Formats: sequence, C-alpha cells, structure tokens
Amino acid sequence: MFELLSDKIGKVFHNLGGKGKLSEKDIDEALRQVRLALLEADVNLKVVKNFTSRVKEQALSAGVLEGLNPTQQVVKIVHKELITILGGKQIPLTPARYSPSVIMLVGLQGGGKTTTAAKLALHLRHSGQHSLLVAADIRRPAAIEQLITLGKQLDIPVYSEGTDSAPTVICTHALKRAREIAVNWLIVDTQGRLHVDGVMMQELSDLKRVLQPSEVILVVDAMTGQEAVKVAEGFHSRVGLTGLILTKMDGDARGGAALSIKSVTGVPVKFIGIGEKLDALETFHPDRLASRILGMGDMLTFIEKAEKTLDEKKAKELEKKLHTSSFDMEDLLDQLQQLKKMGSLGQLVDMIPGISTLNRKMTREVDDEQLKRVEAIIYSMTLEERRNPNIIDGSRRRRIARGSGTTPQEINQVLNQFRQAQKLMKQMSQGKAQHFLSMLR
Repeated sequence: MFELLSDKIGKVFHNLGGKGKLSEKDIDEALRQVRLALLEADVNLKVVKNFTSRVKEQALSAGVLEGLNPTQQVVKIVHKELITILGGKQIPLTPARYSPSVIMLVGLQGGGKTTTAAKLALHLRHSGQHSLLVAADIRRPAAIEQLITLGKQLDIPVYSEGTDSAPTVICTHALKRAREIAVNWLIVDTQGRLHVDGVMMQELSDLKRVLQPSEVILVVDAMTGQEAVKVAEGFHSRVGLTGLILTKMDGDARGGAALSIKSVTGVPVKFIGIGEKLDALETFHPDRLASRILGMGDMLTFIEKAEKTLDEKKAKELEKKLHTSSFDMEDLLDQLQQLKKMGSLGQLVDMIPGISTLNRKMTREVDDEQLKRVEAIIYSMTLEERRNPNIIDGSRRRRIARGSGTTPQEINQVLNQFRQAQKLMKQMSQGKAQHFLSMLR
C-alpha cells in the first residue's frame, strides 16, 4: 500500500532534513514535490490543493521555521493533515438497537463484494459477534455458490433460496432466520452491475426499505483509483451510504482512492482488504495509515495481528530459548510458519518503525517465495541437523539440496542467515526481547 507515495514523500523529507534551518523557499519546494507525489498517486486534485494549502499555512508559522528541528515539525504537520484527509478517526460499525443488526453490502460486479461478506463475518467473529450471511445476488448464481462455499469453509451460516425468489423475499425470510438463531449481524450480499444505473439503484432502495439496515456499505476496488471515488459518489447520492470497504489495497501502490474518497464523498472508510486470504481484512485506522505513508510503521496493527495468530505457549518457549541462547533451526521453521499466518513479509515489514523505511530493499532480497524455499530446505534436514546445524558438511549439503530442489550454495546462504539470526537473538536476550514478547502475549 502507498508504496510509490511513501517513497516519494520519504525522499522529500530526507532532503529537507539535511538543511537544518528552513526558509519559505524550502517549504514551497518541498510542498511542490509533495503535491506532484500526491497527484501521481491519483489523489483528487481538489483534495491535493486543500491539503498542501493547509500544510503550508501551518509550516510557515514563525514557531516552525525558527524552532528546533523544523523538519520534524513539518513532518508532524503533514502527518496530522494526512490523518484528516483519510477521515480523522476510526469509525466503527453502528449496531442496531435490537439484534440482528443489518449490513447491506452494495457495489459493482468485480469489486469483491461476495468475498468481503465472508471476510467481514470472520472479522466480527474474532470479536465474539456472530453473523448470518445472506445470498441475495440472484442475478449471478456463481455468487450464491461462492458464498455458500465460503460459509462452509469458515463455519458461518449462509441463508439462500437460490435464484427462484426475489431479493426482498429472500431478505425478509433471512431476517426471520437470523432472529431464530440469535445472531448479532445479518450481512447481505446484494446484486451488482457492471455500471451504476437506475434499475440497480431502485432494487437497492427496495431492499433498504425491507431490511432497515444500520449499515449500507459500498465495497469498491481501490485499484480503480478516482473511478472508485466516482462510483462512491454515485451510490451515496442514490442509496445513502454509511461506510466504505476498499478492496485490493495490497495491490494499490498509489493509494489515490483511500486518500480522496472520504474528503470527496463524506463517507468514512471502515475496512480495507489487504489480500486474498479470508482473514485479510483490516479495520481502517486513519492515524495508522498516515504513519505507514510517512515510513513511521504501524506497531499497533502488527501487535494486533500477532495476538490473533501467535501461540502464547510457543512465545513463552521462544522467550526461554532466547534467554539460554539455544535458538535452533526448528525454532526458525516455527517462526517462519507463524509469520506466514500474519500476512505477507512486505506487509509486516511495512508496519515496523525504522525497518519500514527499508521495506522495498528488504522485500526484494527476501520475498515470500524465498521464505518458502527456506522452509523446504529446513524440512529436508534431519532432526539432528536442525538442532545442530554445525554438523552440516559438504555431503549433507548436497543431500539437503536434492531433497529441497535447491543448490548447495543456497543451503550455505540459509545457514549463514541462520547464524546471523542467532546473533540477533542473543543480543535481544540481553534486554530487548522481554518487552517485545510481553507485547505479543
């Protein structure tokens, strides 16, 4: 997310940081480059103008130009204004007074509505809330089959009447069923179209009248940039949206939709889709995303991911191994498997302050495919070799290479990287690990 924008803005502030005191000319030049970076990221022109004018007004105050660390103060101003255009604060789902609360998911075909319905139900279950999914997209039978399959996969109930009933009838019956099984949320996957039209909007208005939803959420593809903003405007003017879910944010290196859509439409982004996996749905936090854009990382989201996926017992065992400096290849394999549960390497590195600025370089050198190769190499070792890698000689390297489909040179690289990791773990055991592991637990 925001890869291009983050790189460009990072360079602007790096250049400012080398100047010491700042002049009005320095501020103007920096904001010119920031403005170009935002426009290249496909951010709405009006949003860019308002953003840069607000930053300039604050940055040119005497307190900033004449104070200590003026560049840091400018970064602080930019951070605050980025939070503002992203929406200001996180807006949670609004439950109804009586259960079930209804969420109508609307959008065009191809935006990821059906998969997002399942992701949202899973997200709610993590917080102890249960949902009934409703297959109301009778125009596309594949959507009904897909939702039923996803429901079985996640063990989440799905209400369907196939394509024989009208969506209003299906939803009326689904509401009754939701009350019978006492779920907290009814999540309705509505019909999509290839474009916004009057017939589509009338169907959604009819459904809204029947369901009386507490949330009407547009699911829209972030990679379409300003087209996503136009779609949001169209839906909001005709149906009345309460929130947005931006899908495919992990594939959007620019971020124009996320940075424009709230300012243009007035509708808050509530969630973002960050991958194909069913747990790849994040709550939208404007402050955290602003920090990611500026290379400050996002440790809160990192810790939340860790709490969901990391095994507490294994964390304690790892802490013990760090204290005794007995970290071996078995432990490395276990850590790789737990990291994979948390998401892609690039997304995780992007959340760690300091390291996030090296993200592009690191993920080029060690990508997810290479991690799979490391796993294959470790699986091809004997238990004795994993626990004591020092015994791996030339003949053992050749055998491991054959078993993992790699080369002896790659085995050497993994062993060298492991030794470096051991040194790092030893340093962490001298005082830095305890605090980090306590956060994960």
